[in-house]
Amino acid sequence: MLMNLKSTVKYTLLLVVALVVAACAFLPIPYYIEQPGATINLKELITVNDQKDQNDGSFSLTSVGIRQATVFTAIGSKFNQFQDLVSEEELFGGATDEEYNRIQRYYMESSQNSAIEQALKLADIPYTMNYKGVYVMGVESNSSFKGKISVGDTVVAVNGKRFDNSQDFIDYVQSQKVGDKIQVTYLQDDVEKEATGSLIELPSNKKAGIGISLVDHTEISSDQDIVIDAGNIGGPSAGLMFTLEIYEQLTQQNLRKGHNIAGTGTISSDGTVGRIGGIDKKVASASESGVEIFFAPEDEITKEEKEVDPSIKTNYQEALAAAKKLGTDMKIVPVSNVQDALDYLKTLK
Repeated sequence: MLMNLKSTVKYTLLLVVALVVAACAFLPIPYYIEQPGATINLKELITVNDQKDQNDGSFSLTSVGIRQATVFTAIGSKFNQFQDLVSEEELFGGATDEEYNRIQRYYMESSQNSAIEQALKLADIPYTMNYKGVYVMGVESNSSFKGKISVGDTVVAVNGKRFDNSQDFIDYVQSQKVGDKIQVTYLQDDVEKEATGSLIELPSNKKAGIGISLVDHTEISSDQDIVIDAGNIGGPSAGLMFTLEIYEQLTQQNLRKGHNIAGTGTISSDGTVGRIGGIDKKVASASESGVEIFFAPEDEITKEEKEVDPSIKTNYQEALAAAKKLGTDMKIVPVSNVQDALDYLKTLK
């Protein structure tokens, strides 16, 4: 009898241990792991006038992979110099999964428009920029449109009135009185909807407002049929590489001369290449994929940024440090604007 009791206790303990181990291995916790993602050849994503890039070599975007952590993977990330453990708040910034995904889609769409614009400028091809409305980046908690309009929606009209730019939109709303009821027309997942609410007083200037933070939502058009099929890739960091791939296809200059080139960085309408996050992981991904040359933003660190974080480095410096850790032969090239990248490409043999 005693032996049976001991055996029962033993097996119960083993079962408990097994369940704890399984939970640590498989059950998700409210943390995420950022790690090297995919390096993707842009020949696979971009066509110009129904034609794909046929020249040798490649321009590739690089990405950061994100996966939900378990106890075991969270512990393991502490021993991997190219993995970072982040909380839900750090990753999503208080947004819901749906809002986060919408914002990432907006950033991707915006980076595509900026890249197409920049490539057309460089190729001296005319284009027009069409204003679609204001993109909702946030909704104040005291807005009467909270729960109606969401992050990621595009406001296209107020009281039936449409606008040619964001300033006209803002001026019209602020010409109304606090407490006035207005009707807002907006797009949500490509479906046009309407919502009614009262204007609130904005703390910034004491004028009437809807209570949203916003940016321009624009769309570029030209006689060139440029298609970027980015799938579920989000964020703005592929802007530079999109620009180079589109410009290569528009001009057929054989910019790469057979080399496999990757990189990262946002692109603005004046050609400035902007800072991005997770560049160490993108360098690791590119190196693993056999990339020869990596373009990294040589961004300017402001005095204010230096005061907040005295150890802050430019993306280029971070990329150099990552390459050194990896021991890779991949060449890291600093770029402040797209012309820097084009000038470097001219030196290739």
